[in-house]
Amino acid sequence: MIKSLLGVALLLAGLLQLSGCGYNTMQAKEEAVFAAWGDVEAAYQRRADLVPNLVEVVKGYAKHESETLVAVTQARAKVGSVQLSKDTVNDPQKLQQFQQAQSELSGALSRLMVVVERYPDLKANQNFMDLQNQLEGTENRINVARVRYNQAVQDFNTTIRVFPNSMTNSLLLHLSRKEPFKAEEGARQAPKVKF
Repeated sequence: MIKSLLGVALLLAGLLQLSGCGYNTMQAKEEAVFAAWGDVEAAYQRRADLVPNLVEVVKGYAKHESETLVAVTQARAKVGSVQLSKDTVNDPQKLQQFQQAQSELSGALSRLMVVVERYPDLKANQNFMDLQNQLEGTENRINVARVRYNQAVQDFNTTIRVFPNSMTNSLLLHLSRKEPFKAEEGARQAPKVKF
C-alpha cells in the first residue's frame, strides 16, 4: 500500500514537473506556426484563383498583348507546380522556392497592370474593376498572412530557445527553428516612378 502511494506521489510529482517544462507549450506554438502557414497558403491560393479571371477579362480588350498574358499564365502555373505541405516551414529551400514563384507572379501581375493602363475602356469595365479590387484585397490579405506567420515563427522560435523549454526541446522534442518570410532581393530600394 505504501509502495503504491509512493508510486502515485512520484507520478504526480513527475507530471507537475512536466507541466513547467514547456513541452505542451512548444507543441501548441509549433501548431500555431503551421496554422499561420496555412493562412499564407490560402491567401496565395485566392490570388492564383483570381488570376485566370483577370486574364480572361483583359484578353477580351487587349488581344494583341498576348505576351504579357502568357507571362501571367506561366507564372501562375509555376506557382501551382510548387508542392507545399506544412513541412515547408521546416525547409528553408522549399520556402525560398515558394517565395520565388510568388515573386514571379507578382512581377507578371505588375506588367499586366501596365498593359491595362493603355486601355481606358477596360478600366471602366465593371468586371475588370471588381477583379482589380479583389486582387488588391488579396494582396493585402497576403501581406497580413505573412506578418501573422512571422509573428507565430518569432513566438515559436523564442519559446524553444528559452530556459527551461530549451532543455525540454533538446532532450525530448528536437524541434528546429522555423524560417520567417524575408524581403525579396532588392526590396530595400524604393521603386522608381517615371512619368
